[in-house]
Amino acid sequence: MALNLTRREFLKDLGLLGVGVSLAPAAVEASAAGAWDYEKTPVLKRPSWVKTVGKATTEIDWPKVNRYDERNTCRGGFVKYVGQERLDKLTKLQAENLDRFLKQNKPGYTLKDVALKDATGQGAGAQSFLGPDVTTPEKRGVSKWTGTPEEAAQMVTAAMRHMGAATIGFVQLETDTTEKLIYANDPDGKEMVISDAAMPAENDKQRIIPKKARWVIVYTVQMSQETMKLGPTILGSQTTTLTYTLNRSIQLRIQTFLKALGYLALGEASTNALGISPAFGVLAGLGELSRYNRVLTPEYGPNARVFKLVTDLPLAPTKPIDAGLLAFCKACKKCAEACPSKALSFDDEPTWTVRGGWNNAGHKAFYEDSTKCRSYWYEVGTNCGICFAVCPFATKNAAFYHQINNVMSSYVPGWGGFAKTVDDLLYGHPGISGQPLKDPEAWWKLDLPEYGIDTTQGHRDGYA
Repeated sequence: MALNLTRREFLKDLGLLGVGVSLAPAAVEASAAGAWDYEKTPVLKRPSWVKTVGKATTEIDWPKVNRYDERNTCRGGFVKYVGQERLDKLTKLQAENLDRFLKQNKPGYTLKDVALKDATGQGAGAQSFLGPDVTTPEKRGVSKWTGTPEEAAQMVTAAMRHMGAATIGFVQLETDTTEKLIYANDPDGKEMVISDAAMPAENDKQRIIPKKARWVIVYTVQMSQETMKLGPTILGSQTTTLTYTLNRSIQLRIQTFLKALGYLALGEASTNALGISPAFGVLAGLGELSRYNRVLTPEYGPNARVFKLVTDLPLAPTKPIDAGLLAFCKACKKCAEACPSKALSFDDEPTWTVRGGWNNAGHKAFYEDSTKCRSYWYEVGTNCGICFAVCPFATKNAAFYHQINNVMSSYVPGWGGFAKTVDDLLYGHPGISGQPLKDPEAWWKLDLPEYGIDTTQGHRDGYA
């Protein structure tokens, strides 16, 4: 297709594309009609173009994977990579810029934007490793809940969807493989010990995970596509704040639910604690690892955060998926082109070679330079998110083209290059300006749904 088409001409031709759908794999027509393959996995109801596979599309060399100290990420260990002097300068710059942007009434940084950011951090449930005290089956004078792993998986999925989780999957911990994804040390420095202890425990130095707790519940919480497009402003960054606030309440509730059934429920003691979320998300089949080195989901693209907790309730594991998302990222590169800090990889293929101590070795990925990314956060005073916003999958999937794109990405190697060109034509390319994709002031006049998300996206109707 010629690149000099006008937007109107392109959309007209795109409408004609429907005539030729039969040239694509048969699954295209089914997916465009909203059909779902309910047989692929017993829990996750995915579009027919999302294929479950025996191993993740990300290659893993398990003998080279070690349990990782979370304090080595740029979240907790930034100073060790840039030095105290550089950190002090960045912290001063951040404060000065935020003050100046506010007084200039800069769109996305105005008083109402700052107030909303403050507000979205409120109302969260308590977050802890052991979870709340609850009325157990023993206290009620009954036996704990029993059922098959498949029944347990279905029950937990239904409960968590009701509590606000988007997609849910399950990973079984194995000593030589997936157990390595539990952190060696949490963000607060406490050692994560996996032992033969009968019960979990926590003290000043350690958090104890009994070996009988072999199942990880992995789940996503949606983020607003519309609001993410306002990054890197304060208004855009509060999308992430709200998502983490929502998750804290979800975690509290699922811990209560599991403990009330008679089982352990060991959660994240703080933000990004317990284990490596992207790795668990990929192995649970919630998405594939992307060029921006985070989970890219079939349902929400990059607009979801991944969380997890550990339990001794036996759960039927869900399988990894191949929806063509990693293959798409190899050809696309839009997030790398748009990254203001140039932190993302432009390589054609993922690599085994890490970029720094903030990466955990043992898997092939598009490793990022987190020090560049984090430094830019200080400059703009937020968490940026432009790589999420520009992704061709960061859409509401409302247009016919998006359905075609999803299916073709799954079945046609190299489709990402063409799709990226189409995405640039339809939605523009922000370059490396660091400017929001949309007007922050216009956001305040939108009639968005609750939390800015469409809770029907990616799911069958409740009573179909």
